[in-house]
Amino acid sequence: MPHTLAERQDTQDALNALRGPVRLRTLTALRWLAVIGQSVAIVIVHFALGFQTPLGLCLAAIAASAWLNLFTMLRFSPQRFLSDREAAAYIAFDITQLCALLFFTGGIQNPFSALIIAPVTIAASVLPLRFTIGIAALAIAGVSILGVNHMPLPWYAEETLDLAPIYKAGVWAALSFSIAFFAAYAHRIAAESALMRSALAATQLVLAREERLTALGGLAAAAAHELGTPLATIQVTAKEMLREVKRTHPEEDDLIDDAALLVSQAERCRDILGRLSRHGDAGDLMHDKLSVTALMREAAGPFLDQPGGPSISFEGHSLDGAAEPVLKRRPEITFGLRNFIENAASYAREQVLIRAEWDAARLILTVHDDGPGFSSEILTRLGEPYVSARGGKTGLGLGFFIAKTLLESSGATIRFDNRPLESSERKSAGAWVQAEWALGPRSSGLIA
Repeated sequence: MPHTLAERQDTQDALNALRGPVRLRTLTALRWLAVIGQSVAIVIVHFALGFQTPLGLCLAAIAASAWLNLFTMLRFSPQRFLSDREAAAYIAFDITQLCALLFFTGGIQNPFSALIIAPVTIAASVLPLRFTIGIAALAIAGVSILGVNHMPLPWYAEETLDLAPIYKAGVWAALSFSIAFFAAYAHRIAAESALMRSALAATQLVLAREERLTALGGLAAAAAHELGTPLATIQVTAKEMLREVKRTHPEEDDLIDDAALLVSQAERCRDILGRLSRHGDAGDLMHDKLSVTALMREAAGPFLDQPGGPSISFEGHSLDGAAEPVLKRRPEITFGLRNFIENAASYAREQVLIRAEWDAARLILTVHDDGPGFSSEILTRLGEPYVSARGGKTGLGLGFFIAKTLLESSGATIRFDNRPLESSERKSAGAWVQAEWALGPRSSGLIA
């Protein structure tokens, strides 16, 4: 589904933030590389090959780049981060300098004119879209000027190299299209790389949170054990105080009541810690092992019996008569399934079906709803970060990517499609998501 202008702007702003600043040292090193290459090329052409070049003008253009590099190295720290505007100006100078050097040496007839693509590609990799477009436009303008106005190409003294206008037009078209293509390609690759880094970082944060939540049961049991000894001491002391007060001050009712309250509250604390300790021990067993049915119900727990929400049903059966697998508790599996179920519950019209199937070699969990399904243009890209569209709604889709990544890290194979839900009276193209694990030696620690 098409995104609104505001959504596109938000996404672009996010991409700009993810790209990160460019170090001055990086662009300075690239410019020194260009200065060395240009100098070597001019020396070889003029002295080794014997072509007459405007040596003074060419060396002056190269010296301008070297002087700017020396100035920035002396004026600023190499570790300084450039703003987008400064980096764009830096790269624009390189394009202008290269165009000047090409002007002195034959324009687009010079085979080295293809080098103008390099700074444009660098700009597309590190700069926002608006600066990339400006840099590409500057390069195309430079190529266009060089196509009609330039000094002669250095050649043999007794010969004149004059290329046909149609050939020059072809070179101009090739360079212009190359600039546009490489700019778009590099910008797209850089954007996807930035989004992927962000999505993977978010995945790690989610997994760490789930692991901390899973560890709470064990922490509660450990805390109950550690507090048991000092609490027992407090309880014994409180009882001794109560007996002593009753013996020495039987007429002090308030003091006796306070001592009795202290004893009762100490006993209450003991009971609470006892329950925590017992539940912690049981929780260790429950958290370490759970059946497939328990996994499905735990993952769907937050969405059961929601007012106005769809009906969530469960199915489970063996394909070959094998017993229901007992799994190790894996936070990434629970979170991944819960995300799929949440997505299904959000878009389902009336029903969500969670089905488990297993045999001796595999376990298959399926989440199926009777909603509108995934849009056709998104279905082929689903699972990538920041891509989502279902039922006319658009979003970032980061949750689906995180769920898919977490489940795949546990050894699952994820599939998704649009399929009508058989048990639903509505034959709409419901969303179908399936996770399949191999059991046995290849189960990646799935079986308890």
